[in-house]
Amino acid sequence: MRTLVEQFAALPDPRVDRTKRHQLIDIVVMAICAVICGAEGWEDIEMFAEVHQAWFETFLELPNGIPSHDTFRRVFARLEPEEFGGRFLAWVQEVTSVTQGQVVAIDGKTLRRSHDRAGGKAAIHMVSAWASENRMVLGQVKTDAKSNEITAIPELLHVLELTGCIVTIDAMGCQRDIATTIVDQGADYVLALKGNQGTLHTDVQLFFETAQATGFKAVPHTFHHTVDGEHGRIETRRCWATSDIAWLDPEGRWPGLTSIAMLEATRELGAHTTTDVRFFITTLPPEAQTILHAVRSHWTIENSLHWVLDIAFREDDSRIRKGHAPQNFAVLRHIALNLLKQDTTLQRGLKSKRLKAGWDHDYLLHLLRG
Repeated sequence: MRTLVEQFAALPDPRVDRTKRHQLIDIVVMAICAVICGAEGWEDIEMFAEVHQAWFETFLELPNGIPSHDTFRRVFARLEPEEFGGRFLAWVQEVTSVTQGQVVAIDGKTLRRSHDRAGGKAAIHMVSAWASENRMVLGQVKTDAKSNEITAIPELLHVLELTGCIVTIDAMGCQRDIATTIVDQGADYVLALKGNQGTLHTDVQLFFETAQATGFKAVPHTFHHTVDGEHGRIETRRCWATSDIAWLDPEGRWPGLTSIAMLEATRELGAHTTTDVRFFITTLPPEAQTILHAVRSHWTIENSLHWVLDIAFREDDSRIRKGHAPQNFAVLRHIALNLLKQDTTLQRGLKSKRLKAGWDHDYLLHLLRG
């Protein structure tokens, strides 16, 4: 609890002195608690704080009682998101460490209803880093559109501690500058290929197709496969990896490039079968099992972060849109999600944890302590 409060107490206050009836740290802590317990907007936060005012008074000063929902809205609309996100990043780095070899997935998500047509404001797009083993958001940056992920990703990578990690990014992030940033940060990369890198995708695809046709004769490689099944669906994944790539990048334009891999995923559901084939470049050794694990771990950012934000936190339905409020509220959701994900004392789903936090002050304090 002290760590959380100390980090956010350092936030610069965007208000002028004459409007500071409520302390900034009180506003931030009440908002975090309310979002943990299910609040989806400023009116929800105000109501939560009013109901729990006696409890908040045991550790917050609240010199003028509970702020109105308008105050919450105005403060978060004016609060500099770089400062708020920076305090979030500092808090995450203080309370957790990313383990050697952990997969850190980078991906973007659009907050679909954060647009403001009357004000000519498009929906904001957030690029996040997700630690697959720790199950935590490590950081996030805002970009104006999907196409700008290419510039946002290096900005995010620069502020993360990635030494010894494996960074995975979809084909949008398959850029030499991004690869250089990852290597400079002391990490490995696994980058998906598509048609956005000239002939690179075509060359790798042709190489593996030729190798498969000859049974990989004279091509040193490793192979690994997995089979999973549930709800009548059977998924088979086959991965081939090789470091026989002297022909691919003779000029050394891709820093640290060591191996290429092909992943073939087959899904069977009744009589219906689909197959998807993808290709990757990586700084990892040609170990198919490790590369397949990294690729599969990448998709936890969709299932454990983006899907949860949409379903549990109803992020896509949020109409918060004024000033910096959409970006800052996204950070509030990330803080709440991190605290809820880290708790192992209650073996229940996210919904049950949020309900208990709203009912049980001791449990909410336990979550805040991380």
